[in-house]
Amino acid sequence: MMQEQLDRTCILAGLSEIAHTGLKQLEIFQTLGSTSNYLFASAQEGSRDSGVVCISEQQTAGKGRQGRRWITTFEGGSLALSLLWRFNCLPEALSGLSLVAGIAVARALRDFGVHEVGLKWPNDVWWCKRKLGGILLESSSSIAESFRVVTGIGLNIALSQQDGELIDQPWVDLQEVLGVNVQISRNRLAALLINELITAFIRFQSDGFSGFANEWTCFDLTFGKRVCLKLPNATVTGIAKGVDATGALLLETQSGQFIPYRGGEISLRIDE
Repeated sequence: MMQEQLDRTCILAGLSEIAHTGLKQLEIFQTLGSTSNYLFASAQEGSRDSGVVCISEQQTAGKGRQGRRWITTFEGGSLALSLLWRFNCLPEALSGLSLVAGIAVARALRDFGVHEVGLKWPNDVWWCKRKLGGILLESSSSIAESFRVVTGIGLNIALSQQDGELIDQPWVDLQEVLGVNVQISRNRLAALLINELITAFIRFQSDGFSGFANEWTCFDLTFGKRVCLKLPNATVTGIAKGVDATGALLLETQSGQFIPYRGGEISLRIDE
């Protein structure tokens, strides 16, 4: 099924009042190396302020966590969207932001009609034990007590079999989730994502992660499960017991200790 092309007017028409106020610029490209790299580079040059969204029909160098590639084809098989946002705070105040971004994406998908959407700590979007999308945050300081964060989101819309073979884990796309006869509006989905991200980031600025901790438990797919964490220099196993006030994963060890682990270069696998 041919997917609709991205349309700036349609996306803007679907924005909430809060998103309209927070969005300073919406840029849509036919082809980019990476929507996040584009925003990050321009932010480093000082030519971008808070509230800029970039979407591309195709990414030739999209990236996920730990250097993985993120596939975005020109045929509308995926949605690649990035948001540049400036937080007026010190870096330690940004703890848990990646989880908040995940909550925003899960909310948008739920409003889009996706039931059983969940989040695998720290920022994978899953549906029925298969990966539907991913989130990658990158940050840099700009001026004192101000940090620019680029949040990159990739969602599988309708991947071809050839593209799917390049993914190294169980995956799913929205076409399968919603039904093969459903025409998926990527413009409506993009608007929902922008609405939820801007709303969540504005609230995060005042409340921090504590304002979202209870909602995280609604989407948390790892709680109570035996998990394996691959750290840069070690591998640890235990029972996931939710997250602490900073968004760090709480791991119950065999000795009964609860040890917090923060995102970064940690890979989590659920042991079924």
